[in-house]
Amino acid sequence: MTHSPIGVFDSGYGGLTVLKELVKSLPDCDFLYLGDNARTPYGTRSFEVVYEYTLQAVKYLFSQNCHLVILACNTASAKALRNIQQLDLPKLAPERRVLGVIRPSIEKVAEITKNGHVGVLGTVGTVVSESYPIELQKWSGGKVVSTVQEACPMWVPIVENNEIGSEGAEYFIKKNIDSIFEKDANLDTLILGCTHYPLLIDSIKKYVPVNTKIVEQGKIVAEKLEDYLARHPELNKKITKKGKVEFQTTESKDKFENKAALFLGEKVEAKHIHF
Repeated sequence: MTHSPIGVFDSGYGGLTVLKELVKSLPDCDFLYLGDNARTPYGTRSFEVVYEYTLQAVKYLFSQNCHLVILACNTASAKALRNIQQLDLPKLAPERRVLGVIRPSIEKVAEITKNGHVGVLGTVGTVVSESYPIELQKWSGGKVVSTVQEACPMWVPIVENNEIGSEGAEYFIKKNIDSIFEKDANLDTLILGCTHYPLLIDSIKKYVPVNTKIVEQGKIVAEKLEDYLARHPELNKKITKKGKVEFQTTESKDKFENKAALFLGEKVEAKHIHF
């Protein structure tokens, strides 16, 4: 059988937190992680540019024989997924699938919220896109009555510069969490709407009330993907299962390997590629 991994795409490194959970949940499956690190961040770019870059990545992963691609990036999920699913897949590869991280998070929130007051912590790009409020309204079955958002522009640099737990990190995390609870003191569910944020979970928990549930995307996406593959055996059959995980980046291989170790807690070997 031809090697056919599950493609996992992110503009940078945050998607590695999703990949880590996917590998835990589906240890037999083969995975190919692609980071467009040369052009990151996507959060500050226009819808058109994010769509163009994400489509290039999806086409590349298809060329690597991925029948299923996960956009492990909130910005790509917010700004490009719908167009790719509706406009491109029918022409490119109608039998292949591209999934994102936002919908699984929404479904989980609808399951766990008690009072319908939900907060979203995200990058500027994700917050400005309004994807979470729109999708929460659409898919929560009326369970979400209020959504407030907080852009946390310093959180990704904190993670990528390995400042986790520093005095500066604590200052910005507390500031943003205080701010979102000022917008709505009744929040019972908080979505970490960026794949970097799980690395800050210990600090986040310090400033969030104990009765507020924190939704981490990696675990949810992994849980939902297991369920998705069980419901789509024809797709599951196409995925090769040798437990192989590969890493590719549009940036320098050495730079990627150094940063990836921070996210995964172990050393990896990467390959430099061009689209």
